[in-house]
Amino acid sequence: MIKLMLVEDEDIIRKGIRDLIGRVAPDVEVVYEAAHGKEALAYLERNVVDVLITDIRMREMDGLQMVEKLRTAGHEMPIVIISGYGDFVYAKKALQFGIADYLLKPIDRKDFTVALDKIRLTLNSSNRYAGGAEPHSEADGGPSSSEGRRMIRKLKAYIAENPDGDLRLQTLAEMVHLNPSYLSQLFKQEGGGNLSDYIAETRIRRACKLLETTNLKVYDIARLSGYQSPKHFMLVFKQHTGMTPGTYREQYSV
Repeated sequence: MIKLMLVEDEDIIRKGIRDLIGRVAPDVEVVYEAAHGKEALAYLERNVVDVLITDIRMREMDGLQMVEKLRTAGHEMPIVIISGYGDFVYAKKALQFGIADYLLKPIDRKDFTVALDKIRLTLNSSNRYAGGAEPHSEADGGPSSSEGRRMIRKLKAYIAENPDGDLRLQTLAEMVHLNPSYLSQLFKQEGGGNLSDYIAETRIRRACKLLETTNLKVYDIARLSGYQSPKHFMLVFKQHTGMTPGTYREQYSV
């Protein structure tokens, strides 16, 4: 798991970012939340994190002051700056400290996901994980039981939020830093079934919801449910529901 610290003085915004991380990044764990720079520095004197996300304007010590002190002290973790200010001066100063990304509030989900993807590449290439750099496998014992359950819960939440995304086993395994075959075993153990079945069921639930509540064409519903081939979608849909998408819509549309 990627260990992340979140520094933001507004409780509502901090909760929103934490919830967003839970939805789009099953491999990221928010290990600590601080309300200002001084609190964050105190935590980092005793602990190590992989990534830091911080606001700029905060009481006690603002984000840029904190980042400057961290870099001076030799901390090299990727840092994402978030701010409600579009002032170029802030962005320019942030870039001087080797900031991984600079995002404006309200945070755009796509921009946030792209920023995390870039950070994953940085961590993977430099092997700088606080919790260990190598992907877990059955041979090295894998994650602990509690960590495994938490990881599978977050993975399920990610799949539910992104049924139209790239949910191939290899892709998901890379996201959570597990060997693909071990992830498959862990999901069956902690998730109560096969990963591929769970993905298919999630996608069909999305399709059913769209058939019930929209007038979208079947091929659009197939695409939004993660199926590039309408023919394959209709085959899988009938296997799961016992009827065609058209018949389902006739019976259950609102």
